[in-house]
Amino acid sequence: MADKKNILTYEGLKSLEEELQELKVNKRREVAQKIKEAREQGDLSENAEYDAAKDEQRDIETRIEEIDKILKNAEVVVEDEVDLNKINIGCRVRIMDMEYDDILEYKLVGSTEANTLKGKISNESPVGQALIGKKIGDTIEVETQSGAIKYKILEIQRSN
Repeated sequence: MADKKNILTYEGLKSLEEELQELKVNKRREVAQKIKEAREQGDLSENAEYDAAKDEQRDIETRIEEIDKILKNAEVVVEDEVDLNKINIGCRVRIMDMEYDDILEYKLVGSTEANTLKGKISNESPVGQALIGKKIGDTIEVETQSGAIKYKILEIQRSN
């Protein structure tokens, strides 16, 4: 089975590359120093600092491996080339919740970058899936645990 493509915006790609560099260069060095200092304290069988440093090292290596895999299968969306006639990954959309007249703004991104606190929703989320391919003026309906929610698409714009 082929690995799933990780769809990223250019911003998401840069962010992951910076995190990877930080982990490989700085965090590895810091944790190696912690392990060295803990070893110098003697008996490792009851050395909490040593155990904590080894756990941190494992977490760092796991994250490095995870980012490497994401980047290896990355497909970058060129946001300047996004068609603004219909919604796609890389667009910023303004939609209105038809029931509450709330206007919401989201950037549609791949699942790797999704962060609802920053207004970034995944193309794989229920709302993201419903938005893909729609045009200004279209109405979508999204099934949630509390029932169906209707949204009207007000605006599609470039995210940068």
